Amino acid sequence: MVQNKIVLVTGGSRGLGKNMAISLAKKGLDVILTYKSSKTSALAVVKEIEVLGNKAAALQLNVDDNKKFDSFFMSLNATLKDVFNADKLDFLVNNAGIGINESLKNTTEDQFNEMVNIHFKAPFFLTQKILPYLNNEGGIVNVSTGLTRFTLPGYAAYAASKGAVEILSLYLAKELGENKIRVNTVAPGAIETDFGGGAVRDNKNLNDFIGSQTALGRVGIASDIGSVVAFLCTDDAKWINAQRIEVSGGQMI
Repeated sequence: MVQNKIVLVTGGSRGLGKNMAISLAKKGLDVILTYKSSKTSALAVVKEIEVLGNKAAALQLNVDDNKKFDSFFMSLNATLKDVFNADKLDFLVNNAGIGINESLKNTTEDQFNEMVNIHFKAPFFLTQKILPYLNNEGGIVNVSTGLTRFTLPGYAAYAASKGAVEILSLYLAKELGENKIRVNTVAPGAIETDFGGGAVRDNKNLNDFIGSQTALGRVGIASDIGSVVAFLCTDDAKWINAQRIEVSGGQMI
């Protein structure tokens, strides 16, 4: 029996991460997804993937607390063996994140630290710790944001931490190249999800404004992003490396 390739998606219980996990399964990959608090939602995604004929598992992980990473990897090791009959996985998608909208002058140190911890420190050290579990010729996808190219007031801390991840991707691609591990960044534009309180989805004026500033005339939906991440975790993308791929429909060009 051929072993499916296995991908770990952080923050895979809802929003973009959920769509990434399902899109990956549709490409024939088995999926481990992490969730922060909603085990019920995560297990529902696992069920959807199993219905597609793939193996899946959900593990709790708060990426804001790197002191818990070692225990997470103990759980990951056991899950790989018990659910997937494997010792290693093939792809990591650093997706988990939250958003704040706060002016520079009003951003607190706690808010700043939260952005850096979740969006930069977590991908850095999760990637570091996953390397012994990552097969050669696999890959890493780091999720950034269109806000590293264009600017909107109130996103300085969020976008700056994502900018750090984009630079990290380049260094990872260089250092992991000897193992034929590809590292790319996907940078979504504005998307209709519950991210940031669901403002893009629920605020019609904001939705219409962003659509008017986007070449394709609408805001994005989760499947616009999930399909690109899934593509990057297939052999069709085998020669794409060290790239920032913006998936925004041409927002603010």
